[in-house]
Amino acid sequence: MNPVPCIIKRTKLFLLMLLLLYTDVLYGQHQERSRHPNILFIAVDDLRPELGAYGRAYMHTPHMDRLAREGRVFLNHYVNVPTCGASRYSMLTGRLPQTPAALSNDAFEKLTAGKPAAEEPESFVELFRRNGYYTVGIGKISHSPDGNVYGYNQPVSDKRELPHSWDAFYFDHGKWQTGWNAFFGYAGGENRQGRKNEVRPYEHKDVPDTAYPDGLTAQLAVEQLAVLKEKDQPFLLAVGFFKPHLPFTAPEKYWDLYDERKIPLSASPGIPAAVNEKSLHNSNEFNQYKQGEEKPSLKAPVSDAYARKLRHAYFAAVSYVDTQIGKVLEALKQAGLDKNTVVVLWGDHGWHLGDERVWGKHTLSDYSLRSPLILRVPGMPAAGMSSPQVVQSVDIYPTLLQLAHISPKGILDGRSLYPELFRTGRGHATVARSYFNRGISLRTSRYRLTKYYRQEQPVTELYDYTNDPYETRNLAASFPGVVDSLLPVVEHAGTTIQQYWKPGKGSGKDGKEQVGRKNDQ
Repeated sequence: MNPVPCIIKRTKLFLLMLLLLYTDVLYGQHQERSRHPNILFIAVDDLRPELGAYGRAYMHTPHMDRLAREGRVFLNHYVNVPTCGASRYSMLTGRLPQTPAALSNDAFEKLTAGKPAAEEPESFVELFRRNGYYTVGIGKISHSPDGNVYGYNQPVSDKRELPHSWDAFYFDHGKWQTGWNAFFGYAGGENRQGRKNEVRPYEHKDVPDTAYPDGLTAQLAVEQLAVLKEKDQPFLLAVGFFKPHLPFTAPEKYWDLYDERKIPLSASPGIPAAVNEKSLHNSNEFNQYKQGEEKPSLKAPVSDAYARKLRHAYFAAVSYVDTQIGKVLEALKQAGLDKNTVVVLWGDHGWHLGDERVWGKHTLSDYSLRSPLILRVPGMPAAGMSSPQVVQSVDIYPTLLQLAHISPKGILDGRSLYPELFRTGRGHATVARSYFNRGISLRTSRYRLTKYYRQEQPVTELYDYTNDPYETRNLAASFPGVVDSLLPVVEHAGTTIQQYWKPGKGSGKDGKEQVGRKNDQ
């Protein structure tokens, strides 16, 4: 008997078994990757829904608009606190504010920095890390520009705002030397605090994208994607861009995208009727830029010509950051990672561009609370559809957990947006809750009801966006039935925080929450 055929058969069988085993391993790895997709989280500072994807045809935002066409645009997304640090704290921890500290720009410094992991509220970044993800942060994700706790005029600290969340964290300080200098930086290397606020609130120079910090941040993100591609574990990469936060700075080519004469002014330039000015403010953050040609206030709005110039500067800054986001998304695609990466684009709050005579955030107005939220998920049906549902920033945490099949550690206040991502039908009616300025605000699909815990009257404001889309009149006195139906929901939402707003309570003498020493964030 010739043994050769038998040896050949055994060899073929062995090779076939190896092939099947290898195929099974590959399939298992594919299933595991699909079950635990990568996460690319992009945070943009002071970005109101002034994008082509939100119906603003005059805006030049092709990269964010493309992401919207490939994903889901949430048309009615509202932040839970209209200031940078507190908004990011609420979003990252998935919790509505419980104390005045959670309403402060120093929320991370007070509540997470230096705390043991068992004591601090767990960010979703930390939870992903505990579940096998490699977590990388770049730029402004929590509050400070580089994730560390230190003041504007202090040396860079190594004390982390989120000490248990990151495997690695990067920021290129460039010619500005510190994160805060870069945050308020100008193209020549100067910064607002170094010039003692003797600066303009805008700048446009004939310089490359890397002459401003966001260009350096985009470079870092592109480099990190090449590194993360080679890792054998899923990753969460969070990238935080500064613009269009003040100062409105951008290379000249983005300024040139707009004809200032054609830039639209606010559709709501006046103070809403039947509203106490205590609900608004005198644009103090904006007026810190002492070289500004005009100083807006509730008593004296800026001229139409200057309003157009400022809106021009803001729009240019938006287009500049849009290009930086485009570089990151293109690098994700070129690395072959886009097919297994969930992308989240989030604005940390809106911004009044002269609306209601305000330039800034820090109000319980739709102008300050509404911001972009776009999610792109591999395999999602009906990509490019928009969702009209009212959603809030605390919904991001449970949504990412469900997409990655991870269970939360504790209680979360949001709800998963999975139904809006994978079903094309209209979901159940939802609301968004926001807190600031001793007020609690409830947004439904039609109304916003706000109750302030203060002496100045009126303390209740009601807006009907079906009949008054630009929020020009407080209707609380005219529609008491609507107020009565919504007020219990508002008061229930504030059962914990209200106790701090009683006279003599809380972090201030009158119980008012403090925005913190970084009070222009």
